[in-house]
Amino acid sequence: MIISQTPLRVSFLGGGTDFPAYYAAPGNPRGGAVTGVAIDKSVYVIVKQRFDDRIYVNYSRKEIVDTIDDLTHGLVRETMRMTGVTHGVEITTLADVPSEGSGLGSSSAITVGLLNALWAHQGESFTAGELAAQANRIELEILRRPMGVQDAYLAALGGIRHITFGPRDPSAVRWTLVDLPREDVTRLCANLMLFYTNKTRNSSTILETQAANIADRSVVLDGLRALADEGARRIEARDFDGFGELLHDGWMLKTRLADGITDSVVDALYERARHAGAIGGKIAGAGGGGFLLLYVPLSAQEAVRTSIGRELREMPFRFDRYGTRIVFNSRRDPYY
Repeated sequence: MIISQTPLRVSFLGGGTDFPAYYAAPGNPRGGAVTGVAIDKSVYVIVKQRFDDRIYVNYSRKEIVDTIDDLTHGLVRETMRMTGVTHGVEITTLADVPSEGSGLGSSSAITVGLLNALWAHQGESFTAGELAAQANRIELEILRRPMGVQDAYLAALGGIRHITFGPRDPSAVRWTLVDLPREDVTRLCANLMLFYTNKTRNSSTILETQAANIADRSVVLDGLRALADEGARRIEARDFDGFGELLHDGWMLKTRLADGITDSVVDALYERARHAGAIGGKIAGAGGGGFLLLYVPLSAQEAVRTSIGRELREMPFRFDRYGTRIVFNSRRDPYY
């Protein structure tokens, strides 16, 4: 039996600039950039050898099939195909939060976790960057999902990351750890609040619109990229309130990328939170639902909870330092 644990992520700044159509465009000399963090809410993948040759997959439904071609779960099907696991396994996926529509990158976290666990089942291992590249190949190239590439890297790598993409080369991805002493990491995280908007959404429609708008919204995307660079600098300088202000700037820019990123209800909640003391915030992921992230100084957090906490459920969280990992391997950790 193999068990992998892979963190979800919060993308702070630069979302949208990680679409290859933007960062690899011939006319873009700088490429894209995001600043984000992995958090301590995870997806788990369990891979168990079976005595028979059938394939069992457990998620929100159960599939029992004879060949991988018969699987309807595209991520399981394609990760099995890539890793060469073709039969005789039972695969179970579990998540700490709703696995779809959360805005926390669950799809890519599942893909990275599947790859990590299935490669371990095969007795092989890859670096975090290699797992992220494989996950993006499955989601963007094979399944042709309309999405950026940041999620897989944040899930695989862990920590607070500044990641750049391109320019020109779609495969050129580089990352740095935004390294802070533990006490400063704790202080930054303590100023962030995450609220569930009580609705999930299929991000594909919003992302398809964003992708279609890339050529027309390049000025907006250039601004988002600049915010990602500046956000990493302010975090490193411990200017956390200044970082919170950038989140608000990013909110104002991001809503210009596509319809549906926010709505009147979320806008009203955000304005109430700002009136109560929040400095900035954003809708996690593509928008349209999921989680609302707010930067709130400790002195104002109770007022924010009073303002919106009766309508939205708060989810306490911490940052994750480790990225995807194998937490149990019965071959590596034998009974005797």
